[in-house]
Amino acid sequence: MERDTHFILGVYDDEDVLLHAVEKVRGSGVKIHEVYSPYPVHGLEHVLGYKRSKLPIAAFLFGMLGTSLALTMQFYMMKFDWPMIIGGKDYAAFPDFIPVSFEMTVLLAAFGMVGVFLITSNLKPWAQPRIFDLRSTDDKHILAIDLANNSSLELEKIKKILTDSGATEVNKKSFD
Repeated sequence: MERDTHFILGVYDDEDVLLHAVEKVRGSGVKIHEVYSPYPVHGLEHVLGYKRSKLPIAAFLFGMLGTSLALTMQFYMMKFDWPMIIGGKDYAAFPDFIPVSFEMTVLLAAFGMVGVFLITSNLKPWAQPRIFDLRSTDDKHILAIDLANNSSLELEKIKKILTDSGATEVNKKSFD
């Protein structure tokens, strides 16, 4: 069960103003919860201070798991479980294992990345999404600040920082 949370939302019309506002807000010591935008804004993740994703590492590890499983499965089947001489080759000829190993690598890497993404993003089928402002899917950029994480700053000071940084509106949003 989630606790009640209260947010201050800064609404921006332009992405350039938003980028400068994020720098200004972070520079003033306010912790930003998230920025919602109707389209990708180049450089926003850098300005927000996000670290590089670890998803490629997960893809590599799941791909290696797929390769290992495919090679182990094929070697066991062709050498011990049901040995067959095909075209006069050895029971366990490595070149014959390459197509299946490649496909298993791609399959497990793809499924693994999707699973890791869903888990780390907390995207559950039964979860209710928090919609801060419906205009964020249309033409506005929303900068959300969690008041619980910024308890040392006054509400009016945060509103002034947002207004000074170019926000066209400053709203308060509560989720119960």
